[in-house]
Amino acid sequence: MTLDVHVRDLRYFVAVAEELHFTRAAERLYVSQPALSKQIRALERQLGIELFRRDRRGVALTDAGTALLPHARRVLDAWEEGAAALDTARAAQRSTLIVGMSTSPVRGGLLPAIRSRFTAAHPETHIRLRQVNWEDPTAGLADGAADVAFVWLPLPGQERYDWTVVAEEPLMVALPDTHPLTGRAEVDFTDLLDEPFLALPESSGPLRDFWLALDARDGRPPRIGAEIASTEETYEALTAGLGVCLVAAGNVPLLTLGGVTARPVRGVTPSRYVLAWRRQDGRRPLVRAYAEACRRVTGRE
Repeated sequence: MTLDVHVRDLRYFVAVAEELHFTRAAERLYVSQPALSKQIRALERQLGIELFRRDRRGVALTDAGTALLPHARRVLDAWEEGAAALDTARAAQRSTLIVGMSTSPVRGGLLPAIRSRFTAAHPETHIRLRQVNWEDPTAGLADGAADVAFVWLPLPGQERYDWTVVAEEPLMVALPDTHPLTGRAEVDFTDLLDEPFLALPESSGPLRDFWLALDARDGRPPRIGAEIASTEETYEALTAGLGVCLVAAGNVPLLTLGGVTARPVRGVTPSRYVLAWRRQDGRRPLVRAYAEACRRVTGRE
């Protein structure tokens, strides 16, 4: 029968044991004194032994009560720790997950599909999208402004991050409509070596080198026509004839809005678009859940 004792009963017992006064204990517990006395007597009947000795001089613990007190305190302390852990878990479920990105992942409704799957499991969590420009290739991961982020590889300080691949796509070259190479169905990268290129900011580090295809130039330095830090700046620079640029096949619709043409390119490394997070955050429940939703949507479980 002792296994059926409620936490509330132990809390009442400890309060009376510490106050040795039913009225003061009742005030401490925000219950009436008669209700407290009734509950203590019910506990004693359940345990089959008196916990308090009551007489005209006051209230005192019996030997049984003295023996029970330290154990009751430990149970209450353990329950408080458990309740705190539940509060932490509840807060995590109700918190905000910040998703960074520098280029919107427009691939087949990817974002709505991930959101739908994630919120089905975590309906109390708010997802906030954070758009950043290309000066920060980590899209907020490096400075902690984002919890997860859709980014391109390679990343500066790549060893600090983990990721799941969203898409591996061939590269195309975006050209002004008036460019002579728009007449070709496909372009060799060697035909682009003398072209002015649009370049990411220098702060993007290895990602700038990737989109300039340095590994395909045999040491020949690129000509930089202009620096761009967003899709909008890229489109404006292309239509102004400031240069050409490589673009992942999935992002072509963002640039070919009129005045810009894209053609497949031979001789360059395909792009990898990923959902990334800081390695130390890999065990955070919401980060893991969002990554899992992404894997399921992209079929990369």
